[in-house]
Amino acid sequence: MNRQITLAARPVGYPKESDFNLVEVPIPTPQDGEVLVKTIYLSVDPYMRGRINAAKSYAANVEIDEVMVGSVIAEVIETKHPGFAVGDIVNAGIGWQEYGVVGGNGLRKIDPTIAPISANGGILGMPGLTAYFGLLKVGKLQDGETVFVSGAAGAVGSVVGQIAKIKGCRVVGSAGSDEKVSYIVDELGFDAAFNYKKVDDYYAELEKHFPDGIDVYFDNVGGRITDAVFPNLRVKGRVAICGQISQYNLEQPEVGPRFLWFMITKQARIEGFLVSEFSDQHTEALVEMAGWLRAGKLKYRETIEEGGIEKAPAAFISMLKGGNIGKQLVKIADIN
Repeated sequence: MNRQITLAARPVGYPKESDFNLVEVPIPTPQDGEVLVKTIYLSVDPYMRGRINAAKSYAANVEIDEVMVGSVIAEVIETKHPGFAVGDIVNAGIGWQEYGVVGGNGLRKIDPTIAPISANGGILGMPGLTAYFGLLKVGKLQDGETVFVSGAAGAVGSVVGQIAKIKGCRVVGSAGSDEKVSYIVDELGFDAAFNYKKVDDYYAELEKHFPDGIDVYFDNVGGRITDAVFPNLRVKGRVAICGQISQYNLEQPEVGPRFLWFMITKQARIEGFLVSEFSDQHTEALVEMAGWLRAGKLKYRETIEEGGIEKAPAAFISMLKGGNIGKQLVKIADIN
């Protein structure tokens, strides 16, 4: 049987484990042009929170009793597609389930010789690509600029800071614990960082770290930290809006200051983005990212929840509350 996690109820505030159901259905059979995959690692990511709201999201919402949306690292165990063989390791968007049938166009082959296959859920997967395109294409980073990253110890933010360092920039990050601050400074090479839970005046904190202003702000968090960035931008500064995780689980929206005046005086630009808009460039980006990884210019950490598919809701909730360092994954099974 194929075990799946489905949506049982739309969360109010932070999701609860009771908002999800564990169900069993028959393992599907592939048709011509399809493959059957077995999940090894399941990715849980902040964007999923928006996909389980009642309000419309940027993509189709998960309906009640539907399988939770998500990407997996999986092994091909049966194939009716000439481009894939049994034993191939692939990335597939089958959601929170142990088995799934996918057409060949919905798969990306993984080279297990570059890095452990789990890395393809993080630094060599969607989070790494998000960091790459958000910083270089949306933020239009130039060598030697100043960069601020919120949510800097997460799967995306940790890569953003390292790419900025590769480009010779000064990088400061914010994170939610002293352990995370130490990680991004001591292990990842950020120039400085601060624990936002220990800071009352974000404007003053940013002014201290960026006396001449911020060239690029990579926003994973939103809220008060982001509000404090705009008066600290340098003229012609850029803001890449990747996520707003501080807002996802609020039962009532926060009321923030009006900051558009600063966009005039700073002659700055704000742009939100989805990594999917760069899909035609993903392969090229992954080649460069893999090269940096081999050269030791990129490092990563994973938080892996063991125990199978039933652990996915708890891992998802923990990630939303900041329980992870680096990429949050759930180990579903071993490779055959």
